[in-house]
Amino acid sequence: MLTFCHNGLVVANTEGLKLPNLGESSTSLFSSEYERQLGQAWLRMFRRQVPTVEDPVLFEYLENLIFELASHSQLEDRRIDLVVVDSPTINAFAVPGGVIGVHNGLLLSAETEDELATVLAHEIAHLSQRHFSRGVEYQQKMQPLALAAMLASLVVMATAGGEAGIAAMSATQAAAQDSALRYSRGNEQEADRIGMQTLVGAGMDPNAAPAMFERMLQSTRYYSTSQLPEFLRTHPLSESRIADTRNRARNYSAVAPRDDLDYQLMRARVMVALADTPEESVARFRGELEGTPRSKEAAHYGLVLSLIAAGRADEASLELDSIWSVSPDRLEYILADAEIDMARNKHAQAVSKLSRELESKPGNHPLTMAYATALMKDSQSHIAEEVLRRQSKRTPNDPSLWYLLAEVQGLSGNIAGLHQSRAEYFILNGALDQARKQLEYALKLTRGDFVTSAILSQRLRDVAEMQEKLEEL
Repeated sequence: MLTFCHNGLVVANTEGLKLPNLGESSTSLFSSEYERQLGQAWLRMFRRQVPTVEDPVLFEYLENLIFELASHSQLEDRRIDLVVVDSPTINAFAVPGGVIGVHNGLLLSAETEDELATVLAHEIAHLSQRHFSRGVEYQQKMQPLALAAMLASLVVMATAGGEAGIAAMSATQAAAQDSALRYSRGNEQEADRIGMQTLVGAGMDPNAAPAMFERMLQSTRYYSTSQLPEFLRTHPLSESRIADTRNRARNYSAVAPRDDLDYQLMRARVMVALADTPEESVARFRGELEGTPRSKEAAHYGLVLSLIAAGRADEASLELDSIWSVSPDRLEYILADAEIDMARNKHAQAVSKLSRELESKPGNHPLTMAYATALMKDSQSHIAEEVLRRQSKRTPNDPSLWYLLAEVQGLSGNIAGLHQSRAEYFILNGALDQARKQLEYALKLTRGDFVTSAILSQRLRDVAEMQEKLEEL
């Protein structure tokens, strides 16, 4: 059983824990479905403890990139859940059951999309080769292993830096983390090899892999062993490993450099998000534009976002005009223009523009979220509620959608709906007791509505089942 402590850490209560039957065919790996259950339970637990990024534009970009890589990988079950951690540290991780995590700080280290894809393809390879299950099998042969301790240590691994969590863990848990998470050299080599096959299959540059690994290794020279980025603790790099990767890349045909403006725009978004202050971000991008940035257009875009964040909407509008004419249909610029309108309190204007865009891009998630926000600010909460309710059927696993929906339902007076949406938000964030309370509140308010009451009652049973499964794990 995984137990939450008062300090937010997860500890392993191994008393009475029964590992499941690992048999699947003639192997001793977990079944794929059991891994899926583990991954979903872990993801809910993880969201509860770690700050995540609520940027639908960045999320959609990363999700599309991961799905493109997965389609060229050896991964059989391609149901993948992405979580983006709000942290400047260099880290990415894979969790059994198809969960891939990315710290947004990784985009600051990866200078091109292909370099970022190198890390993501490596993590996909860990999933496709079932390294978690194989690790459990190995540990069972070598020494008794608590599955809950393994999952608990995965949470620590994936947090920002992990040092505070490691310090707070007991000596026993720290030892479990070390033995469970430090993938064997063979697993790392296998993930490097298969990850490069995935990278090449997706039409990307195999030479991006040694370039990315070399830059990451160089960055470690400024750290003590205890200060290493978490990715490098769990995926140790060495000169020989980089040499192997470079030699492997030579076996593939050269790939012409690609226009990765999409990626450079995402890097700009991350730079703005991770800056200490908006004014610091403004100064950074102005400085870049005085030199020779990798992408001048992306630097202008970063300046636009920085100016909006700094409350300088008029300057942001002028800056946006300098790049918008080049790409009038680019979603990032359309959304930035709507943000400027809202910053100027021209909410109706933002609503009108975003509504027109949605006519040609129905269901687009970043556009829909921006449109609902503009509607809410324009005192049209009833319409915003309907927009988000429809969108929740397309993207039911987005916690930020349910959070916004609860907010607009509160403004529109739909209190039962507010409780129901809060429950969905809490479910996705692993707060199952709070979700149950919200569903009970909603049920009291809908006694005369038999259809809604039946839906709420079923959701209460779902929550109870989730709690039972979590206890079993």
